[in-house]
Amino acid sequence: MFCILFPEHFPTVCQRNLKSALKKKFQCVFEGIAKAGNPTLLNQIYTELYITEGGTAEVNDEHEVRQIEMASRKPDRPETTIRQEDIFKASPGRDEPIRTVLTKGVAGIGKTVLTQKYSLDWAEDKANQDIQFIFPFTFRELNVLKEEKFSLVGLVHHFFTETKEAGICSFEDVQVVFIFDGLDEKSTSVDVLLINLIRGKLLPSARLWITTRPAAANQIPPKCVGMVTETRGFTDPQKEEYFRKRFGDEEQASRIISHIKTSRSLHIMCHIPVFCWITATVLEDVLETREGGQLPNTLTEMYIHFLVVQAKVKKVKYDGGAETDPHWSPESRKMMESLGKLAFDQLQKGNLIFYESDLTGCGIDIRAASVYSGVFTQIFKEERGLYQDKVFCFIHLSVQEFLAALHVHMSFINSGLNLMEQQQTTSQDAVDKALQSPNGHLDLFLRFFLGLSLQTNQTLLRGLLTQTGSISGIILATVQYIKEKLSENLSAEKSINLIHCLNELDDRSLVEEIQQSLRSGSLSTDELSPAQWSALVFILMSSEKDLDVFDLKKYSASEEALLRLLPVVKASNKAL
Repeated sequence: MFCILFPEHFPTVCQRNLKSALKKKFQCVFEGIAKAGNPTLLNQIYTELYITEGGTAEVNDEHEVRQIEMASRKPDRPETTIRQEDIFKASPGRDEPIRTVLTKGVAGIGKTVLTQKYSLDWAEDKANQDIQFIFPFTFRELNVLKEEKFSLVGLVHHFFTETKEAGICSFEDVQVVFIFDGLDEKSTSVDVLLINLIRGKLLPSARLWITTRPAAANQIPPKCVGMVTETRGFTDPQKEEYFRKRFGDEEQASRIISHIKTSRSLHIMCHIPVFCWITATVLEDVLETREGGQLPNTLTEMYIHFLVVQAKVKKVKYDGGAETDPHWSPESRKMMESLGKLAFDQLQKGNLIFYESDLTGCGIDIRAASVYSGVFTQIFKEERGLYQDKVFCFIHLSVQEFLAALHVHMSFINSGLNLMEQQQTTSQDAVDKALQSPNGHLDLFLRFFLGLSLQTNQTLLRGLLTQTGSISGIILATVQYIKEKLSENLSAEKSINLIHCLNELDDRSLVEEIQQSLRSGSLSTDELSPAQWSALVFILMSSEKDLDVFDLKKYSASEEALLRLLPVVKASNKAL
């Protein structure tokens, strides 16, 4: 093979070919999923994300929904925000150039789309033309190579054949950017080659951009990271921009935006672009099929509707059925049971990426799994790595948690099997298990699981659940049990999640009682029970008014009040 060195013979043909390949790869996106549905032009729907500089590369193992809730309460902090095209630009007052950027962000927040847009802008000659080559990798692709041994140039040749065809055997004297997307999705420790690249022992002139979920951020030594950024997803104006771009009809977009604003839990979750897409999918269907119908208000309702929309698509598109036919056939019921079991088993192990062995362990035939991903494409996806190895995952952690909760619920309703414990009160077991979790990894699962016990939600799933029953007695007992737990000394995060759970169970009595006292000015913090304190914190934390200046003295100057209201103080910009 002939060999080209830089910069005397800079191969513009190779660069042109690489740009052409990247344009082809990234100009279309499949929202929420890969390789299914109607492709959308990335430039057409791309909504600027909220990226901030700062933070550390330390691990955050809190449940990601807790992290979203915290981020959503700090919309106007005076932080340095960054545009994706400026990701390597040093901030004012910083002398040394940035070699390695680590971008953190929870699942579905838009890290992958961010890197795709960066690559596409370069390929379309819109930005960063001082860079000669951009090589975007995903850790999922690299996972498949875990048994292989490559040199750095060999790895580039393997993925970007344009460089091999041009005979390039060194990148020493040109400006190169390597993007490694999804550090958290690697199945083994980072390969020696990547470690040497990150440490600067290999190609020190190259720039590196690594994206990861917060829990895996500590796998890169902090001294090797020039700047840590965080993708916060959409700010409130960006959410609105997304829905207005998504729906051409201004009136429909406005109705959807105002509905989301009325439900705090939906509004918080819409910081995640993937959740905006789920919400848009559901509300579009509800508005089209039920004129003037009730729109979903809780997370459980939203995810049930999402599941039903997918079942409907499968029935009409794949089975040739009519819109009026029952949504659930025996075959699609079996599919959901298998996916639910997979979701629950893997959630307990903390796995978000599954391999063929995980599927066969759940009794899922691999050929059937390909059918699942071809049918329920919006829920479950199959990706091909190199050598056609298959990797499976749910489109978002929250979808996995919903299906896991549905699996436990169906096992109990359909066969009386309690997967949480061996006792009868499965709801109370679920509450206990979630409270015992140190990092809150079952918080969202619990919200879904309790929400599924409502008769109205079971009615929406008629056909999938072989039997439903009025369990109002169990719901009342669960509500009472949660209120008892709220009277214990729980952390603020656990208390807030339990109040979200009461909301999913359609019980707003605790919050309404405190809201009434606040409105009438009769609230006396000296007489509040722990449960009422939790409700007060929940109300203050979910207030639409920005917590710009929080006046603690308005409530009480006592030490207990300060401790109880500490989460609000932390979330506010200024406390008096």
